[in-house]
Amino acid sequence: MHPKENDVLNYIKDNPFISQKELAEKAGLTSSAVASIVSNLVRKEFIQGQAYVLNREYPIVCVGAANVDRKFFVHDELIQGTSNPIQSSHSVGGVARNIGENLGRLGESVALITARGDDGEWKTIEEQTSQFINLDFAEHIEGQSTGCYTALISNEGEMEYGFADMNIYDHLTPEVLIKQTYILKRAKCIIADLNTPKVSLDFLCAYAEKYNLNLVLIPVSGPKMNRLPDNLNPVDWLIVNRDETEAHFNIKINSDDELLKAATLWNDAGVNHVIVTNGVKSLAYISKNGGGKIYSIIPSEKVVDVTGAGDSFSSAIVFGWLKGYPIDDIVKMALVNSSKTIETEYTVRQDLTEKQLIKDMEEVK
Repeated sequence: MHPKENDVLNYIKDNPFISQKELAEKAGLTSSAVASIVSNLVRKEFIQGQAYVLNREYPIVCVGAANVDRKFFVHDELIQGTSNPIQSSHSVGGVARNIGENLGRLGESVALITARGDDGEWKTIEEQTSQFINLDFAEHIEGQSTGCYTALISNEGEMEYGFADMNIYDHLTPEVLIKQTYILKRAKCIIADLNTPKVSLDFLCAYAEKYNLNLVLIPVSGPKMNRLPDNLNPVDWLIVNRDETEAHFNIKINSDDELLKAATLWNDAGVNHVIVTNGVKSLAYISKNGGGKIYSIIPSEKVVDVTGAGDSFSSAIVFGWLKGYPIDDIVKMALVNSSKTIETEYTVRQDLTEKQLIKDMEEVK
């Protein structure tokens, strides 16, 4: 055994729950070097899998994007073809990461499988995320930059344009996921966003079906709807908007009745629970067991930034479902969390806890 392998093995013996980051610090190595040593120790059968990196046994595993969000806020009405005064900010984002942080703040154990660069953007993500999410399963891709998303926000708080540099997630391949099957198999729920390549989503569906795992899919945009898996039967939840549904089924939705009928199309395609949102107007919920219903949107007192609305909504849906809440309470929880989030300048509200969310729900009639 190489001396450094022996050092790492001894650190693991002393603390079976040590993270790769802590191992790197103790051994004086890079995270990639530690990952290579751990892989060798597994191959040589000194350790079994990577159980030691987990501090809880059954986490929620989020698969998809973790990136830096840059936002440009326009002061006045946006005028094309000229210079517009703005105020800029940057924060950490990514659909899978945002949902993971929401769930982490709600007290859940969360692990993130993503693709990353070795750059300042990833260091920023680590600094602001590691308190809420286990990042030890992020795959370092040589020569690639960490994902970046840029949004142009109008003076009314609405997103005018979004620019996504997400090529790195093409490297989130089935081979990367296969390396993490230990944690996937033990997940109490897998949440995957559609920044993940289609072949990898197909793998996750097959894996969830084989091991009877809870699976949630989160679309990210209309153009990426073609990444949906061919077999949707293993999908427990799909949270999708009207435009994405119209594009997928080549239909037009002009009323709440049509919104609910469109949701049943997802049931027919195999999804168990479906929510189709319709902006600030309404949303439809339906499951294979029936119980379809239209819900009104809870209005916000003041809209500051809508960027995190969908992710805060989706995370609360998953949280309420895993906690066993009835569907009316699950939807209310999601609407409240979304409403409270867009009233802040943050993509994930900073005051979020399970206790605070329940209090917020009680204050809404």
